[in-house]
Amino acid sequence: MNITIGFLEEPKPRLPKFFPFIIGVIAILITLIMVSLCHAQQMPMPAYTDAQIANAIYKAENSPKYPYGVRSVKTGGNVAFARKVCLNSIRNARKRYLQSGCQGDFIAFMGLRYSPPAINPNWVRLVHYFLGRQL
Repeated sequence: MNITIGFLEEPKPRLPKFFPFIIGVIAILITLIMVSLCHAQQMPMPAYTDAQIANAIYKAENSPKYPYGVRSVKTGGNVAFARKVCLNSIRNARKRYLQSGCQGDFIAFMGLRYSPPAINPNWVRLVHYFLGRQL
């Protein structure tokens, strides 16, 4: 007499076919929550207009020979032309600032290129000072 003992195999648990999709959605939601928390902790930048920033730069530079501190273009002391060059520089700096991810203070970001700290270490402080007086 042969007795065979058979073992019943337990069925493997099957995951639903949409399980990877659910995991992906959860990962995206967690990422979005973390990014929004990081941005919520940053201080909002005061909304200064280009004209306000240009006025502050004009006062900070305080140069009749180089109005608005423009030396890259020969202005001949023409204030109106120098203002146009300055406003264009502000618009370009805003574009670069947005592309960089808006990290830090915009005026400090612009000052790195417009008036490098090695040349004029007080530029950012002075522009902030004159912006604060406009409010």
